[in-house]
Amino acid sequence: MIFSVGCEIGYDVAQQATLIFNIEAMRGGRQRVVSERLTITPNLPADEKTSEESGNRYLRLTVPQGVVQLRYEAQIELDALHRAPAVIHEVPIATLPLDTLPFLNPSRYCPSDQLARFANRQFGNIEPGFGRVVEICNWINSEVDYLFGTSDTTTTAADTFSLRAGVCRDFAHLGITFCRALGIPARFVSCYAWQLKPQDFHAVFEAYLGDRWYLFDATRMAALDGMVRIGVGRDAADTAFATIYGQVMPLPIRVWSEAINGDKAEEWTTDAVSVTRD
Repeated sequence: MIFSVGCEIGYDVAQQATLIFNIEAMRGGRQRVVSERLTITPNLPADEKTSEESGNRYLRLTVPQGVVQLRYEAQIELDALHRAPAVIHEVPIATLPLDTLPFLNPSRYCPSDQLARFANRQFGNIEPGFGRVVEICNWINSEVDYLFGTSDTTTTAADTFSLRAGVCRDFAHLGITFCRALGIPARFVSCYAWQLKPQDFHAVFEAYLGDRWYLFDATRMAALDGMVRIGVGRDAADTAFATIYGQVMPLPIRVWSEAINGDKAEEWTTDAVSVTRD
């Protein structure tokens, strides 16, 4: 299926500032960039870098005083892999691929050591496998209210667990935290999300099960096989769509994700979904 995705971002810069963006769709795996265009107004020189480790694509601008605006638009082909959840098992830590091991550790927003006792009490007796991660998502969706304005850039999964309220990044952080506490590698994913209402940058997570990373969304607000990944990392600190060094005032943001072929009205899948590799 092919999706048209993109965003418009702007800032009113009080004095020269450095802005680092992560808004371009990732390349590789089962996600193919068919075409894309990035427009910067005014026309400023930019440094671009794709992380060899994560595949995240970074753009750095040094911006003078005044208004700067970015428009990113792309057509992305997704060939999501669908599998039956019942056949997907957890992987013993002794046999996990070495590059997944960092995603077992606590991180800035995902203090899995602090919530390990609860995670093991609540989910430890559930049969290991894909279904256990689904139960983690079920618990978050049931027990945590989706409420704007209840969290900020300092909110950790432990805070969300106490507040029982948050937004998509908080739901993702809590899911990651519970998975890591159970010995399941998990990582944060920022994305353009088809059928998300209202449209915005979205946050979900991936858990490593069987032989690959699978997508999970505890918010249940968008179709898993319509998520165009922008960035992955230990938590939101690694995948922020904008990191600001200087005094700026953000302008209104517009984000979109639309299906341009395939069945636009299809029901959301209950399959296990992966887009990381063939």
